[in-house]
Amino acid sequence: MIEIFPTPDDVAAAARDLVLTVVANATPGAPVHLVLAGGSTPAALYRLLAQAEGVRWENVHFWFGDERTVGPEHAESNYRMARETLIDEISAPPENVHRMRGEDDAGRAAAAYAGEIRQLVPANDAGIPVFDLILLGMGDDGHTASLFPGTEALAESEALVAANVVPQQETTRITLTYPVLNAARNLLFLVTGAGKADALAAVAAATADAPPAAGVKPTSGELRWYVDQAAAGKLALDD
Repeated sequence: MIEIFPTPDDVAAAARDLVLTVVANATPGAPVHLVLAGGSTPAALYRLLAQAEGVRWENVHFWFGDERTVGPEHAESNYRMARETLIDEISAPPENVHRMRGEDDAGRAAAAYAGEIRQLVPANDAGIPVFDLILLGMGDDGHTASLFPGTEALAESEALVAANVVPQQETTRITLTYPVLNAARNLLFLVTGAGKADALAAVAAATADAPPAAGVKPTSGELRWYVDQAAAGKLALDD
């Protein structure tokens, strides 16, 4: 389901409402497991969430969809962005914040993160942990999380987390993989800006050569796309 909003601020506001709905019923015995995304649009969302009143954030566990191979204080760290815009602002319990250790060897960090997920996130009948809500962005090239075009992690069918070599970025990223993304109860893409229009149109067309974001196809959960007018500029009228 693609919903089009006038501006990036409207996208962030709608996303805030969805997140607050998902976390509203969290309890100590049944915490909500929320996966955060990096990027400028999620940052706007996080600032709005930090201003929300009456939220029992102590009953929410925060996870990450991907991370760069940098330390937690690095300017490019997804964790740092989320900490500065949301986590510190709501005084989230440290034990509820589960970051990917980008400063460690990427392979070991991916394996450790998968183990942490399996330990804490309830699994479905297929044994795959089920997050309550996963937030995702999309790059101009159609990548999501750190699942970039042409990279090996796109073919991963078993591991929950991968150390993904990304030649076009001359780096390695740590990322959730399709199996765990597609097991989530709710997935929300936040996409803004004219630079994303071609990729969004390609995802919507669902052709054989569609970009990685098109591989997010939940098995039983709900997938939503919140996009602004600029990003939606090349969608067919019936999308």
